[in-house]
Amino acid sequence: MKVPVFLFFVASLTMAGLPARSRDDKVNSPAHPAVLVELFTSEGCSDCPPADAFLQKLDQQPISTEQLIVLSEHVEYWNHDGWTDPYSSHTLTERQDAYGQHFHLASVYTPQMIVDGTEQFVGNNGKQAEKVLLTAATAMKVPVQITGAALHGSVIHAHIDAAPLPDHAKKSDVMFAVALNHAESQVSNGENAGRHLVHVAVVRSISKVGTIDSQGAFSQDIAIKLDKAVEASDLRVVAFIQEPGPSRVLGATLQKLAK
Repeated sequence: MKVPVFLFFVASLTMAGLPARSRDDKVNSPAHPAVLVELFTSEGCSDCPPADAFLQKLDQQPISTEQLIVLSEHVEYWNHDGWTDPYSSHTLTERQDAYGQHFHLASVYTPQMIVDGTEQFVGNNGKQAEKVLLTAATAMKVPVQITGAALHGSVIHAHIDAAPLPDHAKKSDVMFAVALNHAESQVSNGENAGRHLVHVAVVRSISKVGTIDSQGAFSQDIAIKLDKAVEASDLRVVAFIQEPGPSRVLGATLQKLAK
């Protein structure tokens, strides 16, 4: 359940003939469906750094049969004992609470990994991650595309296109997340006092930007204002379609911003 298990899992995938793919490969091709991996984490949680390290490995695309789109979502309830996670968010805390209700959990926890909104497990459980990630690509996905993503001042502009949902799918939310490619902290207090922590795909904004159903495609320009100044080259954006709950993710795509 610790990092060596994770590294063995990732290494075994490559050794088994599943080489890492470039993140520039097309996300929504039939051969490489996108799988959304969310990690609820906190710098105040001593069990979280191994899961954070695992998420970094997943971001390097160790599985050739699917595109892994990762999001690191920092929650607030560990902000005590003299340390406040600078990346924690009330919005993300509420998102995890909603997942807790969806999965009928007695309480939320960290580190928690959620794959495509349908499977949840302890983020330190490498065996469960292997099982879920290697089977997640069997689900049919709706093509989603982001074009023209650019940062103008403190506002990200982009255009999202998505195909109509299958007839059996529920009316779903079109979600848009903005994340830092890389973030670091030198923690001075709390359970991780003295540790230098490194994160990937740290969510700074996540919001519903529209809805979609089986009656027609989605095509819309969006504008998202960020609360802190950041360089465009430090950002990635993720668009995904999710059944209300939050529940099943029906499609996802990622684009990194250029300078």
